[in-house]
Amino acid sequence: MGKIIERIALERGHEIVSVIDIDNREDFQSEAFRSADVAIEFTTPHIALQNYDEAFRAGVAVVSGTTGWTEHLEEVKNNVEKNNHTLFWSSNFSLGVNIFITLNSYLAKMMNQFPDYNVEMTEIHHTQKLDAPSGTAITLAEGILGNLDRKTVWVKDTENNSDELAIKSIREGQVPGIHTIRYESAVDSIEITHDAKSREGFALGAVVAAEFTKGKKGFLGMGDLLQF
Repeated sequence: MGKIIERIALERGHEIVSVIDIDNREDFQSEAFRSADVAIEFTTPHIALQNYDEAFRAGVAVVSGTTGWTEHLEEVKNNVEKNNHTLFWSSNFSLGVNIFITLNSYLAKMMNQFPDYNVEMTEIHHTQKLDAPSGTAITLAEGILGNLDRKTVWVKDTENNSDELAIKSIREGQVPGIHTIRYESAVDSIEITHDAKSREGFALGAVVAAEFTKGKKGFLGMGDLLQF
């Protein structure tokens, strides 16, 4: 993702002033990093929160697509708002996925009227993805739980009670990301799917988010950018 983001940013006329990886974390204190308008962060759940803090200390806004840490989401939001930092976070930067997320919530609201349909989700990603379910799957699940009264909690793999929404996670090959929501009744089924063909859409969305974020303060997301 980092290499694709760098290429797209350069193509759109931006300058890359610093690249930080596991071997040069001291560069968070460098003048080059401090000169950045925005830092784009795609790493792993166990290091993302440290990266945010390092960037905030340097006075640099952050755009992040790292998932798997959302149990700390309220804590991070409070820190951002209280200390006048800037963090644009999304579980997925793809325009198509965000259209899909909106469609999913609308469909769940419609299906609330039809209790004969059960709903479950399947998500497939490449074997290098560490978190399961994916951040996008959790966002989709929250959209369902917020609109479908008969589901109150999501669970991994298999539901044991009727109020549970099962999310099945599959890791195989180099799949960028496939998310499917299926409503099933005794007489028919309704299914919606988003199938990402490459990581280009995610990278472009992150760069566009960085362009949007420059000069802004607070906790931001795709809803602020797209305003669906």
